[in-house]
Amino acid sequence: MLVTMSEIDGSDLDVTVQLPTGTVTLLLADVEGSTRLWQTAPDQMTAVIAALDRTLAELVGSHHGVRPVEQGEGDSFVIAFARASDAVACALALQRAPLAPLRMRMGLHTGEVQLRDEGNYVGPVINLAGRLRSLAHGGQTVLSATTSDLVIDCLPPDAWLTELGALQLRDIARPERVTQLCHPDIRNDFPSMFPTEGVDAHNLPINLTSFVGRAGQIDELRGLLRENRLVTLTGAGGAGKTRLASEIAARSAAEFSDGAWFVDLAPVTDPERVSEVVARMLGLPDQPGRPTMDALVGFLRGRRMLVVLDNCEHLLDACAAVVTAVLGACPAVQLLTTSREPIRAAGEIAWPVPSLALADEALELFADRARQVRPDFHLGDDAAASVVEICQRLDGMPLAIELAAARARALSLKEIRDSLHDRFRLLTGGARTAVRRQQTLRASVDWSHTLLSAAERQLFRRLAVFVGGFDLDAAHAVGGGCEVHRYEVLDQLGLLVDKSLVVAETSDGETRYRLLETVRQYASEKLSESGEAGEVRGRHRDFYTALAARLDEPVAAGHQADRATVEAEFDNVRAAFAWSRENADVTQAMRLVSALQPLWLTGGSGSGPWGRAGEGLSWFAAVFDESVTPIAPAVQARALADWAVLDAAVGAATAIDQAHQALAIARSLDDPALLARALFACGSVAIDDPGAARSYFAEALALARETGDAWMACNILGWRAYTAYIDGELVEACAAAEEGQTLADRIGDEFVSRHCRWSLSLAELLKGDLAAGLARLDALIADADAAHDMLRWANSQLSLGFGLMYTGDWIAARSAVEEMRKLAAELGPVHQALAESGIAATSLAAGDIDEAAVADGAARLLLAGLPVTAAVAIASPAAEICFARGDVVAARQLADAAVIRAPGCFRTRELTTRARVAIAQGDLGLADRDLHTALGFAARGGTIMDVPNTLECLAYLTHLRGSHRDATRLFGAAAAIRQRTGVVRFKVHQDDYDGSVLAVREALNDNEFDTAWAEGAALSTDEAIGYAQRGHGERKRPSSGWASLTPAELDVVRLVREGLGNKDIATRLFVSPRTVQTHLTHIYSKVGVTSRMQLAQEAARHD
Repeated sequence: MLVTMSEIDGSDLDVTVQLPTGTVTLLLADVEGSTRLWQTAPDQMTAVIAALDRTLAELVGSHHGVRPVEQGEGDSFVIAFARASDAVACALALQRAPLAPLRMRMGLHTGEVQLRDEGNYVGPVINLAGRLRSLAHGGQTVLSATTSDLVIDCLPPDAWLTELGALQLRDIARPERVTQLCHPDIRNDFPSMFPTEGVDAHNLPINLTSFVGRAGQIDELRGLLRENRLVTLTGAGGAGKTRLASEIAARSAAEFSDGAWFVDLAPVTDPERVSEVVARMLGLPDQPGRPTMDALVGFLRGRRMLVVLDNCEHLLDACAAVVTAVLGACPAVQLLTTSREPIRAAGEIAWPVPSLALADEALELFADRARQVRPDFHLGDDAAASVVEICQRLDGMPLAIELAAARARALSLKEIRDSLHDRFRLLTGGARTAVRRQQTLRASVDWSHTLLSAAERQLFRRLAVFVGGFDLDAAHAVGGGCEVHRYEVLDQLGLLVDKSLVVAETSDGETRYRLLETVRQYASEKLSESGEAGEVRGRHRDFYTALAARLDEPVAAGHQADRATVEAEFDNVRAAFAWSRENADVTQAMRLVSALQPLWLTGGSGSGPWGRAGEGLSWFAAVFDESVTPIAPAVQARALADWAVLDAAVGAATAIDQAHQALAIARSLDDPALLARALFACGSVAIDDPGAARSYFAEALALARETGDAWMACNILGWRAYTAYIDGELVEACAAAEEGQTLADRIGDEFVSRHCRWSLSLAELLKGDLAAGLARLDALIADADAAHDMLRWANSQLSLGFGLMYTGDWIAARSAVEEMRKLAAELGPVHQALAESGIAATSLAAGDIDEAAVADGAARLLLAGLPVTAAVAIASPAAEICFARGDVVAARQLADAAVIRAPGCFRTRELTTRARVAIAQGDLGLADRDLHTALGFAARGGTIMDVPNTLECLAYLTHLRGSHRDATRLFGAAAAIRQRTGVVRFKVHQDDYDGSVLAVREALNDNEFDTAWAEGAALSTDEAIGYAQRGHGERKRPSSGWASLTPAELDVVRLVREGLGNKDIATRLFVSPRTVQTHLTHIYSKVGVTSRMQLAQEAARHD
């Protein structure tokens, strides 16, 4: 006989319960989302639970089931059946019952049961049924393979089974074949089930001990997470919130296509850095100029991910801001947070983490941890009574229980119990300002501390200076001392790990250590009491300053690895900087902030504008504000130079004085490396004066090579390449970019390498090598995207748009710029202006004048508030837009200003535009001068991309002067260059071009026209420019006198004659007042005058 009955005295219920034994089918069920329902509709829940109880009483009896006396809690229940078919029929009846809004999850399994006592089950049968129930969704009933095989031929009318596949259940050795009970009257379509093993949980902590208990709580919380996007685990310190959250995340990770990610906020002390820490833990890179919160939301938008925010209690407002932003903009992201109190964000479900159940979970945890230190530990009846008392006195708090169990190595259970009792009495008899749970936890930590050896105590308190964790090298450097020798640190650290005072975590083959926050605070108090806090914090500062200094050392390889190490240790680096300031050690603080320069320059996730670069600027400002004692000149010059470079990198252009002060100090010292750094700073802040910048860079590069400073050299080369591009010197730009990339790749600096590749692609486009430039940009965009380098991605995307514009693929060009435009607002006004200018240029090229005008207006409005260093790289097509609209006067004014401010890379284009306008005004002399000057720039710098436009404009001018054959040759040469390079004619120019060619053709007979055209087409690009320049381009200006003045200098003279001051001239010409003064200095020297009045008189004479 398979089934027998165990008779139970149910006098309290006035019934006699017959509990099936032998082979039994168990039905385990609970209500999905009951916690939320109780919170949102308590009155309705009271009524519907009463209806559930009545329904259960009726259906259990009618289907010959029995409910165990104690099993099932809250809204969960267990029913035992002697026959599997009765169990299935009962389950179906329950699902069909009118119990809305309740949705029950049910799991059925059949097997040989074991009795825990006369009224309850225990063992694998009920465990497997529970695992099945946990897999189910609300309203779903799932069966094990055994149960489904037993009932397949005796299902209720109209019912059927659907195979769900073989699933690996937690703690079950073999995959279980699972089926679903279906019926027309119930819901049958549910989301897929997820296995509980083998999930890649991304950066979740790797725990080296087993997770004990809380099975029902995990099931309930996973259900809450399926229905709610923000769940907060609340409870006192040491309640097990962090471990429970990481366990839930590990088991739920497979439900999220982008995995589960863990963010520890315990080291964060500044609320404004919460978004930065979250971004960094999610792997976002440095993005200067873009608010971190915007970068974070942009990264998460569209991802399906579970994010755990741990230890939020001291950052509630900041965490609420992050949570609200993410929930509002990222619909597929769910958040699981831990805090000592609710975050109180909209939609939050606060779930208090209870203490471990004393009857089983707490005992199991104690026994498991005790066996780790004493493998022969056995939890017999006598021992169980002592452990229950210990756990009870520890309030069932997991951390306190683990600390107590760690002492089983040296103490009996009675000694542990008695020692704990003494410590509780001591602490509760003292200060009562802390909450009760914190008093209990403090007593546990204090008691654990008294059992340490003197050497262990010393190391323990010294570890309190670490913020966010540390590695073995750091423990050696900071924790070692006269009483704790360095060779002993590893052994003692291992003992502290054994005693649960230090947590060891291993990831990617590296082990890091940390103190739980409450334990670290306790250790910090002990350090303060010891009198050695200053010495230990000094060693901590020195260690992390030396670590940061590795970024600045010229190395053959591994630069990127060093940067990653400093990034991982940045909480400790901040603490080192803070200690230097608190200790009034400004020199050491300056050394540290300068050593971090490679990290500052990459920007990245940080508080305030420009991310981490902005944080670096604030550090520089802080150390100079606090500099009241004399600083070593070399240290001061180094910091001033680095401050200026960082300031220039974010486009602020306000640190010119710092750069020149650094150079003055450096030139007075015999330190080539320092002088190279100061020269680099001066070049960086002079980006609007490419000639001066290139001079600084040339001297700096020679010194960097002489001293073997590879990092400084590749940075100089990167900036030199971009400056040469801006100046239109493409041979120099390509050479510097290629060398810089090679050197950056050799030392592993991916950021500088991408900068060099971008400069090289710009030069290739401007040289007319569109295929090479576009291919390089495609690869660069992919690499930048993979590295989350949004700054380089945005710049490259915009450059791609301009390159595609010259190929005639205006739809793709506009699309590329539009992609960049989406990100521009998050990167700041410089990139917004660049994006609008790109829209204007691509619209104009495609012939959409109105759209171009709108975008150009937006760009110019943004430009009005930008420094010259930003505006110099932005070309406005405003003059061409006005010309296309027929407003020749406005076009001329804009073209004059554009020619003055245009750097070399845009000079050919702007001169050609002004020549078109001058021809329309009848000023053929100006047009002739501009076109030949434009070709001269192109020839010297190799800027070929705009040469076809220049030649076509010059061809029309030549035709107007009656040289029709020469004009035709120039048209033919331009057409051949377009064919060779792939550079097309913009739609906005097509009608004028067609009219010009027709006019020339009509001036010649067909044979003359075709012959001249072919002669021009046969010319190479250099030959075509040489042909056009005959009699014009070879004349060399004298070194002095009125004829030696450049076009830019002549425009300054013109405005001086109008009575304008330097500031007004700078405004009219879109340059800086410093540039105007430089022009005037050159003019005075060439012309031989000493005042503005003399200059105006000389100009009038030459007029």
